[in-house]
Amino acid sequence: MKTLELTRISNSAVTELQDSFDRLPETDHKDGKFRLRRYSVIELRTSFWNAKEEAEIEHLPIKDFTQSEDYNKHQGGMKRVFENIEEEVLQSDGFKEICLIFKNANNMIDGQKIDVHQMRCVTLNGESKLAPEGVHQDGFDRIGMISISRDNISGGAVHLYQNRYEVDQGGPLNTHENEPFLRYELDDGEMVMIDDKKLWHWGSPVVANTAQQGHLDMFILCAHTS
Repeated sequence: MKTLELTRISNSAVTELQDSFDRLPETDHKDGKFRLRRYSVIELRTSFWNAKEEAEIEHLPIKDFTQSEDYNKHQGGMKRVFENIEEEVLQSDGFKEICLIFKNANNMIDGQKIDVHQMRCVTLNGESKLAPEGVHQDGFDRIGMISISRDNISGGAVHLYQNRYEVDQGGPLNTHENEPFLRYELDDGEMVMIDDKKLWHWGSPVVANTAQQGHLDMFILCAHTS
């Protein structure tokens, strides 16, 4: 499995999934007014029909989402509950395409359990923190980040690091000793997959290009593979 891989999903998948982000709810969490989110855990199996691989997704019972403070200095140790991702989204051809790419790129088993975050980061007062926890790992083996829509924004770039760095709550301390080896703004449909055991990541703030509110829509997929 690769430490880092950049690919993309089809334009039809992007188009099919875009409207569902308009229905994401706010929450009462620290970031709940600018990082709108749904969260689900799925089990992914595959079958073949006319020599074509098909994804079969089972929506597992809802559970709370809790990260260790070792990984998340911003909201670690807090039990967070989100509304489930809509079933029509999970069963859509576009989302199944994302899951197949994620599974096959990472040599996942049939029946792989995957944590899925559907998130919109909106610009409040012109700017919002995409990753207020700073440079971090998430405590999984494999992570996939998929950009579905960028609207009236700049920033929101994925920053990748090969070593652990001290961070503050505003993001990485940008000195020459800890510059990321990659900064990349994912375009609509682009997908980056990383080894969460080997790399650290961060997302730069999302900044509105005009006086109108902007947003960045993404799916985040996380899996334990060992």
